Amino acid sequence: MAEAKRALILEAALRVFARDGLRDASIRAIAKEAGYATGAIYGYFPSKEHLYAAALHESLQRLRAETETAAAGIEGAARRYVAAGLAFFDFYDANPRDLDMGFYLFAGGMAPRGLGDEEANHELNVALLATLEPVRGAAEELVGAEEANRLTAEAFAHASGLLLLRHTHRLNLFGLEARQLMQRFLTGQIT
Repeated sequence: MAEAKRALILEAALRVFARDGLRDASIRAIAKEAGYATGAIYGYFPSKEHLYAAALHESLQRLRAETETAAAGIEGAARRYVAAGLAFFDFYDANPRDLDMGFYLFAGGMAPRGLGDEEANHELNVALLATLEPVRGAAEELVGAEEANRLTAEAFAHASGLLLLRHTHRLNLFGLEARQLMQRFLTGQIT
């Protein structure tokens, strides 16, 4: 019962965060959306930042499963690299709410930010890196550890930029398809 209630609270929080953003969301609004008293939320999450971190962590777990599944059983590091990189892109392309959550750092303008809890920030960064491990692992087979980190960072940055342009419809200015650009970029990195 407690897990079901926690899941309902997280789902309500996602709707509130999507509507109001991290900065303007409140525990009161999340409780109302979930159909609970405000005090009931605190039994599961001590703050809205902890709620956000929990929702983002679950999103990253789903993303990790996608990148790992995409790379599993594929012969050849180059093909695994492209498959895992495209899985990362495809997950966020198909789940714009998760993309918004992942970009919470842009709320209120671009500046270095976290959730105010160093441990939560660290855990989320570790979870994000784990989603990219199939990409990095395949790259390491191709070019070694040091160069693999650069390739992975470039793939992450390229995917982030393309997703931002795609979901804001700015890519329409050029009449190009974001996924095709991502695939071309990944393939070009390793050839």
